[in-house]
Amino acid sequence: MKKLTLFLVFYGFIQMAMAQRPLQIKGEVVFQNDDVVFRKIDDHTWIGSGHVMSNESVYLLEGSEKAMLIDAGTTMKDLDKVVAQITDKPVSLYATHAHPDHVGSAEYFSEININKGEAENMESRMANYKGKIKYLEDGQVIDLGDRQIEVVFTPAHTPGSTTYIDQGAGYGFSGDSFGSGNLLLFSGTFSDLIATCQKIGKAMDEKGIEFLYPGHFNGTNPETRQRIRDMITLSQDVLSGKVKGDDNSGNRFGLDLIVIDYGVRINYSERAIK
Repeated sequence: MKKLTLFLVFYGFIQMAMAQRPLQIKGEVVFQNDDVVFRKIDDHTWIGSGHVMSNESVYLLEGSEKAMLIDAGTTMKDLDKVVAQITDKPVSLYATHAHPDHVGSAEYFSEININKGEAENMESRMANYKGKIKYLEDGQVIDLGDRQIEVVFTPAHTPGSTTYIDQGAGYGFSGDSFGSGNLLLFSGTFSDLIATCQKIGKAMDEKGIEFLYPGHFNGTNPETRQRIRDMITLSQDVLSGKVKGDDNSGNRFGLDLIVIDYGVRINYSERAIK
């Protein structure tokens, strides 16, 4: 528990280091309490904004037969009951990764769907989760009834980071895979990040995905195709030695270097330079 608390405190500090902008999310408010505000994205999609970890975001997607909740925030009490007030379809929980600002309220769901690459993170940060764990497959399609969501593994932030693509709607949901403008390169290398950006970039081009809703959405920071290109460029600049990282002092997780360019921030350590 102490380790988890330290993680939350430090991760919150890193997120606060980003230029803070007030929420500018458009859309009708359909639910609000002390923990979360849900706004309508379109007729069958909603975003829930928390306020513990730099606008940690959860997304509720509804099909004709069932619904899925992408991520579970940090502390969103009775989240299962909250989403049940928004949709009458049965809701299943899917995670982008196992950090506590994305699975903190998973306890309200009897089952979680997640990339097996997150097993170690789950052991350390979801040790008390009592529900069933179901592992996703890369390329798997989730059929909600007249709405198909594709699973795309996008590791680098964590080993099992995952993006969900809705080709029919022309958008996706990327969690922290691309950082919401401030990427924490916890587990992967710059080569891993380049490969992941190339993979998702190709998927966006082929499937007509205009942007990805990130894990900390404030209304002005979608993950665009251009941002994905810029992350590749910055990563290549680091690997070539063209760009040197600045000191990221005070970092308690070993991410003691930072590069900022092209409107992108990447926090990393020496071990990631390969």
